[in-house]
Amino acid sequence: MTAPNAFYFDLASPLAYIAAEHILQALPGPVEWQPVLARDLPAAETFDAFRCREEASVFRVEVARRARVVGLQPLRWPDPFPFDSTLAMRAATYAKSIGRTVPFAQAAFRQAFAGGRSLDVPDNVLIAAAACEMHPAAVLQGTELASVRAQLEAATVAAARAGVGDVPAVRIGAHVFVGEDAIEQASALGRTAAT
Repeated sequence: MTAPNAFYFDLASPLAYIAAEHILQALPGPVEWQPVLARDLPAAETFDAFRCREEASVFRVEVARRARVVGLQPLRWPDPFPFDSTLAMRAATYAKSIGRTVPFAQAAFRQAFAGGRSLDVPDNVLIAAAACEMHPAAVLQGTELASVRAQLEAATVAAARAGVGDVPAVRIGAHVFVGEDAIEQASALGRTAAT
């Protein structure tokens, strides 16, 4: 049995935000959304390793341009950026366990990059959870479960073993596409396979 197609994301990544906003329309068929901790992937961009302010500014301008190209509203950068996504990614893993991965991830990404709210602030994570009808107390309890922490760690390790070096990433069958063009590459593969 082949593994389902997958979209790997970390809520701290603005590139994963852009991918998340158009993956459902870009790829045919079902795609499993898999939360992973990007900082634990082998080639992850940390977003805090810029050599100077100008390099960081160029990065932000380019990400904003990409967001416009896919029709998103103007980006609002959370303060601080980058932020620690551990709590948000545990909440995403809990959401996955109750079948709410996609709505939670979309709401959380929008909190961070459309609303400009850092997801290392628990209230911002809970606002995203409430937007997709997840009870705040249940989410907070879920983020503290050892099983949720273990699931997130195991998913990150499995992603790295599958060839995911950073997010966003898309796996279509045995093919893994990583980075800002992952959706386009996966979509092209899907079109080629269909012909």
